[in-house]
Amino acid sequence: MFALLAAAIIAAAAPTFAHHSFAAFDVTKQQTVTGTVSKVDWTNPHIWLWINVPNDKGGTDTYGFEGMSPNFLARRGWTRTTLKVGDKITVNYRPMKDGSKGGMFMTAKADGKTLSMMGGSDDPSQTYEQK
Repeated sequence: MFALLAAAIIAAAAPTFAHHSFAAFDVTKQQTVTGTVSKVDWTNPHIWLWINVPNDKGGTDTYGFEGMSPNFLARRGWTRTTLKVGDKITVNYRPMKDGSKGGMFMTAKADGKTLSMMGGSDDPSQTYEQK
């Protein structure tokens, strides 16, 4: 009975560890795009930022960026209104390995603020601070 219970707990915990994989991102590269915030999903387990980026055809492409959890970001000064629809933003990110538009949010500059998913550094490019 104990072995069955232990196996059930381990099986239930597996997806928890799996969602923290960085396998989809090329962590050896960084790219930058500038656009306009179209949507911010302030949801668990990770926030998503969507921006419209002008393309060379006169239109826009939508890029999606995965960030940290709302709780993690709140402890570093972020709120659900730190980034708003319509904000102009430049995002530095780790691109998707499959070439799709977007990736893992690293840092950004928006509305006079420097934003970072990690924070906690003396380097202003790595923290959230009002300028």
